[in-house]
Amino acid sequence: MNDMPENTAAKPRGLSRYALALLPLVVFGGIAATAAKMLYDQDFHGKNIAEIPSALIGTKAPALNLPPLDGANLPALTDAAIKGKLTLVNVFASWCLPCRDEHPLLKELAKDGRLNIVAINYKDQSDNALRFLGELGNPYRAIGVDPNGKAAIDWGVYGIPESYLVGPDGTILYKRVGPFDDISLKEGLFPAMEKALGKPVS
Repeated sequence: MNDMPENTAAKPRGLSRYALALLPLVVFGGIAATAAKMLYDQDFHGKNIAEIPSALIGTKAPALNLPPLDGANLPALTDAAIKGKLTLVNVFASWCLPCRDEHPLLKELAKDGRLNIVAINYKDQSDNALRFLGELGNPYRAIGVDPNGKAAIDWGVYGIPESYLVGPDGTILYKRVGPFDDISLKEGLFPAMEKALGKPVS
């Protein structure tokens, strides 16, 4: 009779050990399944995983009140710098290699007078940012420095480079995670610009 309670108690303890042993496998399986779905969507449905949905799309852009990049001779990045203009807010840093890759495309975009391109300089050293712009050119009409990343958090930045198309009324229309390339311009940014402008964009 005394053996019954001990055996009964031992069974739950044994099951708990098995459950704990299986937990890492379950977690790994969930991660693997998510990754597999993203790859499947990308390969078979043509979805670009860089076009990450944002809860901010369709809402008013977060307030901007960032100090200027000293030495750049450009205005600070404030709400006034984007008010009433179709604006591309680009998050960049001198230490970001993909930022360097996309920079020539930003310079080309800056030639379109209908698009106002501004920047959040993310967790960067001012001297390094100035060298970056001096070497590659400056497509921006205003730059705000974000040394501690607070503004990036407000904007929901995943990683840099990252860009947001903001309408003249301050509504976020489009988001790009990662560097722009020819495909993302033609399939993502340009259609969003055309919708906002009501005119074709080439």
